[in-house]
Amino acid sequence: MEYILKRREIIKIIIGGLISIFSSLFGLNKFHKKKVTSVSMNNIKRITNLPENGPWPTLDPFLFCVHHNDEYPLATKNYFPKSSLSGRNIGNDFSNKDGWNMYHGETVPGFPKHPHRGFETLTVVEKGFIDHSDSLGATARYGNGDSQWLTAGNGINHSEMFPLFNQDKINKLDFFQIWINLPAKNKFVNPKFLMFWKDQIPKVKLKDKNGVVSTMEIISGDFNKIKAPIAPPNSWASNPQNHVAVWVLHLKSKGIVNIPNAATDINRCLYLNKDTKINLNHNPMKAHTMIELHSDKSISLENKGSDTKILILQGKPINEPVAKYGPFVMNTRSEIEQAFHDYNSTGFGGWKWKKSDPIHGSFNGKFAKYPNGDLDKPS
Repeated sequence: MEYILKRREIIKIIIGGLISIFSSLFGLNKFHKKKVTSVSMNNIKRITNLPENGPWPTLDPFLFCVHHNDEYPLATKNYFPKSSLSGRNIGNDFSNKDGWNMYHGETVPGFPKHPHRGFETLTVVEKGFIDHSDSLGATARYGNGDSQWLTAGNGINHSEMFPLFNQDKINKLDFFQIWINLPAKNKFVNPKFLMFWKDQIPKVKLKDKNGVVSTMEIISGDFNKIKAPIAPPNSWASNPQNHVAVWVLHLKSKGIVNIPNAATDINRCLYLNKDTKINLNHNPMKAHTMIELHSDKSISLENKGSDTKILILQGKPINEPVAKYGPFVMNTRSEIEQAFHDYNSTGFGGWKWKKSDPIHGSFNGKFAKYPNGDLDKPS
């Protein structure tokens, strides 16, 4: 079978499933070069305003981070939004019209078939469900507290669709997707994904001096000696010496949480949502910002507003050249050209599904079916 890309598919590939063409072609680092505030506090390196829409800036070893937060309307019996789609650019809808997006979906919201090579995706879902299908023949339905870690390696096609199940109330979708780079030696490993079900992800209760209890969710790394599930074997995060951490802090109103110091020369960032009112070491922080910290210094966070969540990303930089174009992240331009050539030649395993945007029917619970046929469900 020939996999020469059609014009529409090229556009979707360049946009690159869960990433906008702006960030792909013009580079995430340009966000980091703009709207940066220098600060004198010893614990903070710099503060960067987050964009109104689209991906957030990141630091090595992270490549990309986006917060999807959609309030979908009631669902039809076919799991579509029960609402007119007029006024949307169907196939590429990031309009946030009425508080939600179709993204690249045409009937069900989401990201139909698209390829990746050379990095990993980590999807952390607080609310809503994602239906995964891939070119290895694997499928999954996960959400409401679960996470999926996908090592794209030498190449994979996958789709991420957001079927809606509630026919009598709003369908909320709230998740982070984070891209983590692979070092050159691992960019051509075989693809692999792992499911971290909600009950497998540690949640550390943090009670402050006033009795307010906040929670730290540990997706990667360890916090207060509590370890996250084991990352995929070829991940940069699989080596503890790389100090990779992905934490989601659910900070209660009036709560105080201390974040201990880490090793030196580690990139560590906090991401504050809109309308967040946080004091860091007693100093008020601007909302909707990325705060780059000195990793070898501990900090105290105090929530002066309503309950909020704070994403914390940390890791030792890989410190290798990065060449990226849409859904491919390699070390050189020639490797990017090779990725397009390989995809055109092989389709990264092709596509085993009748549609580019498959979903898995009515809701009968969460599951993951791996390429070898093994079935995994949360306990």
